[in-house]
Amino acid sequence: MKTVVIGMSGGVDSSVSAFLLKEQGFRVIALFMKNWEETDEKGQCRASYEFEDVIKVCNQLEIPYYSVNFVEEYQNSVFSQFLSDLKAGLTPNPDILCNREIKFKVFLQKAKELGADILATGHYCRTDGEGRLFKGLDPEKDQSYFLHAVTADALRMTLFPVGHLCKKEVRDIARKYNLATSEKKDSTGICFIGKRDFKPFLSQYIGLNSGHFETLNGQVVGQHEGAAFYTIGQRKGMGLGGEGDAWYVVGKDMERNVVLVERGADHPALFCLEIWADTLNWVKEIPSIPFRCSAKIRYRQADQPCEIVSMENGVVHVRFQEMQRAATCGQSIVFYQGDLCLGGGVIRKTGK
Repeated sequence: MKTVVIGMSGGVDSSVSAFLLKEQGFRVIALFMKNWEETDEKGQCRASYEFEDVIKVCNQLEIPYYSVNFVEEYQNSVFSQFLSDLKAGLTPNPDILCNREIKFKVFLQKAKELGADILATGHYCRTDGEGRLFKGLDPEKDQSYFLHAVTADALRMTLFPVGHLCKKEVRDIARKYNLATSEKKDSTGICFIGKRDFKPFLSQYIGLNSGHFETLNGQVVGQHEGAAFYTIGQRKGMGLGGEGDAWYVVGKDMERNVVLVERGADHPALFCLEIWADTLNWVKEIPSIPFRCSAKIRYRQADQPCEIVSMENGVVHVRFQEMQRAATCGQSIVFYQGDLCLGGGVIRKTGK
């Protein structure tokens, strides 16, 4: 009997994943990761609430469970990089970094120490045992975008038990077997921030630094509390009004601490046809360049036809068939051939 160590978060997806693995005859061990240390108004660690739900489900399934503390690793490998990128004017995606550095590296190593033959998570994606990564069958829940930086070696020993299911089917299974998390709402927001206000939370770490909102021709139209808190394409939370179309962030000048804004959701400054990206990870094989495929520049975006024009010194140059709106430096561009996720990288520059 093979041993599977499953990462359980206290949510319904990982709960159903554990149930399905046990039904398939695996010896299942649950492992809860504590990545963030913070207490609520009662002085209780927020992670402890999630662990309580893990315990409930594991007791129902009669499987052993453990809690592991990766707070230090998360601070060093994910959060510090996140803050550094923000200060540089980028819009980083810590969930992608967490998957690469924590869930499929230090967590995988811990699973091996517990005697795991296989690692499992509740992600909505699929793999084939050969290290290839595929989209989850539910297009509304597919999470391959967030896993594109995981190595083929890690994927070879990973199962995604709900990757072939729709979210409704997962809920139905949880309800049918009366799992403790069957009615629990999905978690949202950045992994360590959740649904809290972004600016107040991060101002504790990078401080407020007021500056100007300016148009591209240099007209000052308002004041902001720090350029790091804004991202390309942002419309809300700027406090800019007046007659005319809504204001949108179209760029940032970090040296002057200026946020560049223009009116209109379709302003030309929001669009680009070309992207350059680095920090590349090709999940299985490096494609032969030039190479036609599709790509996403944000989660939930429909696949966009493109061509990887060149790849030199670890940088890819990508040209799209159609203009892309609000491509953002620091975010990831992820490449696909149909349902197959080829890999991706971090956007560093855009062009017309």
